[in-house]
Amino acid sequence: MNQLEKNTTFSGPPGPVVLVVMDGVGIGKHPESDFVKIANTPNLDWLQEHAIYTQIKAHGVAVGLPDDSDMGNSEVGHNAMGCGRVFSQGAALVEQALASGSLFAGSVWQELIANVKSNQSTLHFIGLFSDGNVHSNIEHLEAMLNQAKSEGIATARIHALIDGRDVPPTSALEYVERFERFLEEINADGSVNYCIASGGGRMNITMDRYNADWSMVERGWNAHVRAQGRRFASMRQAIETFREEKPNVLDQDLPAFVIERDGTPVGPIVDGDSVIFFNFRGDRSLEITKAFEAEELSEFDRGPKPNLLYAGMMQYDGDLMVPEKYLVSPPAIDRTMSEYLSNAGVKQLAISETQKFGHVTYFFNGNNSGKFATETWKEIPSDVCPFEQAPRMKADEITDEVVKAIESGEYGFIRLNYPNGDMVGHTGVTDAVKVAIEAVDQGVGRIMQAVKQANGIMVCTADHGNSDDMCEVDKKTGQLKLDDEGKFLPKTAHSLNPVPAIIYDPGNLSHARLADLGNPGIANLAATCIMLLGFQPPEDYTPSLVQVG
Repeated sequence: MNQLEKNTTFSGPPGPVVLVVMDGVGIGKHPESDFVKIANTPNLDWLQEHAIYTQIKAHGVAVGLPDDSDMGNSEVGHNAMGCGRVFSQGAALVEQALASGSLFAGSVWQELIANVKSNQSTLHFIGLFSDGNVHSNIEHLEAMLNQAKSEGIATARIHALIDGRDVPPTSALEYVERFERFLEEINADGSVNYCIASGGGRMNITMDRYNADWSMVERGWNAHVRAQGRRFASMRQAIETFREEKPNVLDQDLPAFVIERDGTPVGPIVDGDSVIFFNFRGDRSLEITKAFEAEELSEFDRGPKPNLLYAGMMQYDGDLMVPEKYLVSPPAIDRTMSEYLSNAGVKQLAISETQKFGHVTYFFNGNNSGKFATETWKEIPSDVCPFEQAPRMKADEITDEVVKAIESGEYGFIRLNYPNGDMVGHTGVTDAVKVAIEAVDQGVGRIMQAVKQANGIMVCTADHGNSDDMCEVDKKTGQLKLDDEGKFLPKTAHSLNPVPAIIYDPGNLSHARLADLGNPGIANLAATCIMLLGFQPPEDYTPSLVQVG
């Protein structure tokens, strides 16, 4: 059993330690596009001046991604915060498996290929058509298609989910142009027939998460599997038509489409086929996986379970063993902070609304969907509407529950996530982003007061940036990009900016002071919370941001 030793210099506060994760609230570089700064945030401003405050990294190698040009995300961010160490994450693991050839030598890939050959059927790829490296990378798709051709697969179909969140919001045609060139080359010798069969925007079809809106999955299923939907001669034609019909539509919201030739859809998914869902990130992969794998499905009228082989790029839920077949093993995260605190008898509360509930539970606990013995999990149902229409989301309800939990004296450690800065940030609607950030600030202010009354300690941070970087930047000049009317071009992706780390100890109970760590990241937060709770962090955890006592 993994045990913590008590800290001899500080035994913990009378009240709880509360970890507040302000999703998507980073520290911007450009005042004109930093809507965290533009918003009215008196509580965060006060904390920066009067509490212990520093900046920490939440992207790139600091969270296990291949390179510091890779933006962080909520999945790897909560993994790092919850386990206190840095594990190689999805994109890095897939790249390693492709480079070594282990993905193609693996039994699942070989089984998928053999199935297509024996049935003279089709190999399908469904996934995010992007190089954002958050959920997927188009380079992984291209590598697998090249390998499929080398292994004699004659027919492949691609079901392309359009991004616009982890990449610029209207950049879809850049990826279409790239992939059209790729297809032209791979099909040139006439030995294979590879093409796009269906698609749509990632926030319209297929990529729902946390059971928030299964109608998205149904729309995706109808397009990918049944080839039901509006038909076009090409993905380019579909995108251009949708944009003409609704000029301000973002890529992520584009409707579903089906590609046809001579009046017939090119790629329905039928019995005997093999299907690869090539996203490596789990949260938006679980529902479409369930649609392919579940013997019975009540969430929508799928019809009989298709008789085919399905595999995910990775295992999306290690506890539930989903999917049954996968190409690359996920990081084996063990000895999380939650497990250590549970073994120490510390009662814990994890709370958020639906959109980020899995992050403070499943991802925080090392991709484990089971509770530890002393944990309570509470989910506030999210609204089912565009986030810019209700930018406060459920910040008030989350805060109400957290304040009650603090006042109850029942919990030693409380962790929560405010999704606003990320989910509303992704919309690109800056007026709504401002409202979202102000809702988070108000929540933080109420938690500060409750922590002060309970003689507790608050740790306030973020898992990555987003609302701090709402305009596109010219990579050559470093200046904000303007459109033809002189307005800033909106940006909907996560930022590469650092995030705040705030320790608010109103009674100065811990006598905490910043440790000299050089260039810390969000993985340092686990040891920080453990130390503030009155324990010694495990020796192999990244060090605490503060010294106590």
